[in-house]
Amino acid sequence: MTKTGKHHERHFLTRFFDVSEQEFKGVIWSFLYFFFLLSSYYILRPVRDEMGIRGGVDQLQWLFTGTFLAMLIAVPVFAWLASRYPRRTLLPIVYLFFIANLLCFYGLFQLDKGTVYIARAFFIWLSVFNLFAVSVFWSFIVDIFDAESAKRLFGIIAAGGSAGAIAGPLLTASLVGAIGVPNLLLVASLLLALALLCIGVLRRWTRPDATESAPALGGNVYEGIVRVVSSRYLLGICGFILLYTTVATFLYFTQARIIAVEFDTAVDRTQIFALMDFAVNTLTIVLQLLVTGRLVSRFGVALALVLLPAVVTIGLVAFSIAPVLGVLLVVQVSRRAVNFAIARPVREMLYTVLPRIDKYKSKNIVDTLVYRGGDALSGWAYAVLAAAGAGLATIAALAVPLALVWGALAYWLGRRYDKLSNASEKYKALYQAD
Repeated sequence: MTKTGKHHERHFLTRFFDVSEQEFKGVIWSFLYFFFLLSSYYILRPVRDEMGIRGGVDQLQWLFTGTFLAMLIAVPVFAWLASRYPRRTLLPIVYLFFIANLLCFYGLFQLDKGTVYIARAFFIWLSVFNLFAVSVFWSFIVDIFDAESAKRLFGIIAAGGSAGAIAGPLLTASLVGAIGVPNLLLVASLLLALALLCIGVLRRWTRPDATESAPALGGNVYEGIVRVVSSRYLLGICGFILLYTTVATFLYFTQARIIAVEFDTAVDRTQIFALMDFAVNTLTIVLQLLVTGRLVSRFGVALALVLLPAVVTIGLVAFSIAPVLGVLLVVQVSRRAVNFAIARPVREMLYTVLPRIDKYKSKNIVDTLVYRGGDALSGWAYAVLAAAGAGLATIAALAVPLALVWGALAYWLGRRYDKLSNASEKYKALYQAD
């Protein structure tokens, strides 16, 4: 393509997606960063979900609990690293660590000994990796884009993750027969290495007030927790996450129970999981590119945040009336698509008005410890309800009030964000006391 052709292409993209010339490079490399990161994860997600069922649907709550316990170890380690290393060092440490983990699992899969235990360990590890890797990604992104840019650009950047989430299952489906499951881990490692390359480019692009000369955050490993519990705003985000994970876990366990009954073989179950991922991420990327930015700019953060609880409430009511596979698939695909396309990027916008220390330390607490804690608690709550004889329709009906409370909290958070984004710097510094 000629230089003139590239200029016209860029001019079209900047106008259509409302991206300035100065932001263009940052958006493209952020898109690619998220693409490679989620491609890596989604190559392995269908394998993880099948391993969860293989270990026994009635044992899923133990895997969720194991994931939470792993988070109790991982979160202080990350906080310690964030306190002592600047961003230019912190991000490579995190991703190189995960690459090393994948290579270790590759060796264990090659040995093929103690398969059940390795499978359970891999389920837990991938659940930790997903939250940590994505949390660090968004910490970096909310640090290099301001609140005004976030409203216009986060939908586009999030679309990179959705494109990766489409590419990942396709790569799994096309490669697993030829190279086998263990070698998929090598492909995932390569994609993580490419994500690291994108970080390097973005570090050189960042705006002057977010330069790589910024020092380490300092403080101690518990500072993030202290800041979370002393802020109504951050506690509100915690509540949003807990209610989301409760409803999502109920639906995930219900999905596992129905699919375990409807499909007899591991191949069939893995295939249906992959097809669901493909449907979710295809719908998601369309919404991200065409709807998210325009929705937030026109209707605001509050209404955009409320959309997901509204969709989930309607889905739960429908499933409580007709608890069958077809309805469940529609509910799950729509819930996940709206979450990834709209709720997740809008939720990340909530952090753009906070200090850097909250973008890394406090955010990591919310994204990992609170998230997996909610998974574990709701997993056991589901197990108790099922043991007490509650059917699928009853459990769905019980979740409806939670979804309504979740929607009210989402609206409150959106209004608090608007107040903070329009406030003076002096008020922002005092937000924790509010």
